[in-house]
Amino acid sequence: MAKRTHSCGALRPDDVGRQVTLMGWVRARRDHGRLVFLDLWDREGVTQIVIDARVTPEAAAVAHSVRDEYVVAIQGVVRARPGGTENAALATGQVEVAAAQIEVLNPASPLPFPPDDAAAVDEALRQRYRYLDLRRQPLLDNLRLRHRVVKSIRDALDAEGFLEVETPVLTRSTPEGARDYLVPSRVHPGEFYALPQSPQQMKQLLMVGGVDRYYQIARCFRDEDLRADRQPEFTQLDLEMSFVTQEDILRLVEALVVRVIREVRPDLRFEVPFPRLTYREALTRYGSDKPDLRWDMAFVDCTALLGSSGAQIFRDAVAAGGVIKGIRVPGHGDVSHSDLDALDALSQALGAGGVVWMRASEATVVAPVSQHLAPEVQQALLRAFGAEPGDLLLIVAGDPDTVSGALDGVRREVGRRLDPADPDRLACAWVVDFPLLHWNSDAGRWDAEHHPFTSPRPEDIPLLASEPGSVRASCYDLVCNGWEVGSGSIRIHRRELQTQVLGVLGYTEEEAQASFGHLLEAFEYGAPPHGGIALGVDRLAAILAGTDTIRDVIAFPKTRQAVDATMQAPAPVTKAQLDEIHIRVAPLRGHASRAGTEGGAHDRGPSH
Repeated sequence: MAKRTHSCGALRPDDVGRQVTLMGWVRARRDHGRLVFLDLWDREGVTQIVIDARVTPEAAAVAHSVRDEYVVAIQGVVRARPGGTENAALATGQVEVAAAQIEVLNPASPLPFPPDDAAAVDEALRQRYRYLDLRRQPLLDNLRLRHRVVKSIRDALDAEGFLEVETPVLTRSTPEGARDYLVPSRVHPGEFYALPQSPQQMKQLLMVGGVDRYYQIARCFRDEDLRADRQPEFTQLDLEMSFVTQEDILRLVEALVVRVIREVRPDLRFEVPFPRLTYREALTRYGSDKPDLRWDMAFVDCTALLGSSGAQIFRDAVAAGGVIKGIRVPGHGDVSHSDLDALDALSQALGAGGVVWMRASEATVVAPVSQHLAPEVQQALLRAFGAEPGDLLLIVAGDPDTVSGALDGVRREVGRRLDPADPDRLACAWVVDFPLLHWNSDAGRWDAEHHPFTSPRPEDIPLLASEPGSVRASCYDLVCNGWEVGSGSIRIHRRELQTQVLGVLGYTEEEAQASFGHLLEAFEYGAPPHGGIALGVDRLAAILAGTDTIRDVIAFPKTRQAVDATMQAPAPVTKAQLDEIHIRVAPLRGHASRAGTEGGAHDRGPSH
């Protein structure tokens, strides 16, 4: 048969009368005896094929035998569909192909599930047969969207003078936060490579090398627990620039993201310039450093108002050193008890004692605790929240960290449950002025909030020795719809400052040299001031695709247990293979089998 001339989504009325050859999968067959209709599918669409046994008996004999998902080649002539049979739902719906010849390129066994109904199939089964799941048009559209995202990024950065540079995948294990994936060396027994958690140190070395403006669509690897926006291997836009300020990077990256959105999803609405919040503002107002700003519902601190009230739940919380905070949900005072129960259960799952709900009326609140609140307290509460009749107040009491986490979770669930966000709107924002360090009470030490190479704000450097917890970092996160899409910083470029920061983090001089000696040495040979960012390509594509999990924009994602269900990896290897790399595997007692592993959720931020 002749070479394929068109995709299955290409034919239009202008093609009527043209001889064509199509190749694809039989998505449906309707056999009416004399006439057989086939819906022929490929990634570009569907074309209806008509075979008339009186005109082409040999083709009809083949058509009678084909079944769903057979791969076939069709040769025939394009013609207009008879009046009244057009299909407005298809781009090709005004035409059909009258087949003169059909060739079965490959038959198909009955599928574990039909691609058109795959969305309703258990995810574990779809992950097992991911190559069949990919025949769903929504997943193919997501991969196409992801391609356009990456192409837009490359075009934009090329125009800005960036060089795309690949960095090694087999590198050195250094302590940067998450667990490394280790690769044993055959030629150096007992020694290991690590897969990169990010190209962080490599891109800094590129700046020392004078590359000046670097980027990479980088594969990164982290051995950590998975959630809806986290995978053990993920893709990020890694970007670094020399001789820049934080403001230079924010302006360039914001313009890049705006361009990508407008090219890939021009139908979406968003605010430009992106709003900016300090880290402290984000936590105070929303309880999260990646707030979902599609809903306002900022936290209101009512500790002073309720801490001495007659309600014991509030008095006990404040007596224990806690706080009382709440949110106003406009116009939802009539929310059902089942929704309130769900929010209460969620807050308890997040560590709080529950949610106290209140319905706002003219001058009072209707609530399980209203009899314990004096009229003047109720009125002051309404003023504090700016509440109007018909609004709902949701209040959580407890220690500050628990309240922030629980109320953030309640706020997000309220948005999903009671006030679904406009699907055509994005809420992007910058979060800046993170602390450089946080105290790890379990280990009794200071840890880097982002990574050890983040530069302190210059005016805060004197505080490193006396008040490490007060030092602010020259770093920034890009958040969108409650996801951390990107994170970056101005880097340390002087050896003495890097050594000082590592010392605050608990590294001895010998330990710092052992882990980061290559970088410290490079700083002695004329390292320029530099900074950059990493944007999560998976996350950005998922947001633009309108899905709530990055698995939907990755061709072959891992399950919640970090298993490739299609390839059944990880898997045992032979003793001979292990002997070659000088590895002996010790049996684990009580190690659970992963048989029956289900597809799961995932979440890990891009590196910085």
